[in-house]
Amino acid sequence: MFEDDDDRVYAVVVNHEEQYSIWPAERELPRGWKAVGKEGTKQQCLDYIEEVWTDMRPLSLRKKMEEMEKAAGET
Repeated sequence: MFEDDDDRVYAVVVNHEEQYSIWPAERELPRGWKAVGKEGTKQQCLDYIEEVWTDMRPLSLRKKMEEMEKAAGET
């Protein structure tokens, strides 16, 4: 199948680390992922992710870095 011929509907999904991806809307979501309520063509979903996913670091890393900054500020 050619990329341009992809007429499937996709859903934007997010995991517990606040990492985004797309998934075919008609398929059951894989464990650990939940739909964010945005569906459309592959390109529409990728455009949405580009708009909303501004910090690519996993949530656990962001939290750890915040803790380290606080600790450094207390010394």
